Amino acid sequence: MVLVARRGDLLSVLAAELIRRHGIEVHCFQADLADVGQRLQLAAALEEKSLVPDCLINNAGVGDYGTFADAEWTRVENMLRLNMEGLTHLIHLFLPKMIARSSGVVVNVSSIASLVPMPDLAIYAATKAYVSSFSEALRIELREHNISVLSVCPGPVHTGFGKAAARTEGEQIKGVREWFCIPKEQCVAESIRAMDLDRARIFPGLKVALVAAGISLVPLALIRLIMANRPRRV
Repeated sequence: MVLVARRGDLLSVLAAELIRRHGIEVHCFQADLADVGQRLQLAAALEEKSLVPDCLINNAGVGDYGTFADAEWTRVENMLRLNMEGLTHLIHLFLPKMIARSSGVVVNVSSIASLVPMPDLAIYAATKAYVSSFSEALRIELREHNISVLSVCPGPVHTGFGKAAARTEGEQIKGVREWFCIPKEQCVAESIRAMDLDRARIFPGLKVALVAAGISLVPLALIRLIMANRPRRV
């Protein structure tokens, strides 16, 4: 396994746990995937070690909770670069060797937020709409190469996302979302099962899946009305 994240200390802890539990070989690379130079360095490091991904999981992402007008541009820019540019670039870097082998899997972590315009998470939702749309098109392009593409669209999951997305230290994004929350282990297990079944898209968790199905039946005009009148904390 190849693990990549900004926080090298946490990567080392995770790698040690994976090795202890499963006896597998794990390589850790500390990198900020929002930075194009570090993405290129990552690809070069993998090339140097003759590590060729057969399954690429794009899980890195960040949010920003608050109105767009009040957002710090540096946070917005970083979100655009990581959620869209970073994901797209990594696929572009590693796809040629998958095509050469006529096998591989790409898993892109999107969000149920990709289905609707989200006030106070406007940019985040828009980036995830890009991820879902790009994944669908890429899946069609790569079928002839025997490469599968899966878009994972979770609802709320207890991770560090809420804390990182908050603009005030100690603030958490809560409210009705807690009703939809699922454990991260369940999200991963359902995603792996969907990958094994060669599915195009999954909404982990029964409640989230039902909401996603309902959204698909609702006219855009009604979605606008609902989102305009939903409770807001900002």
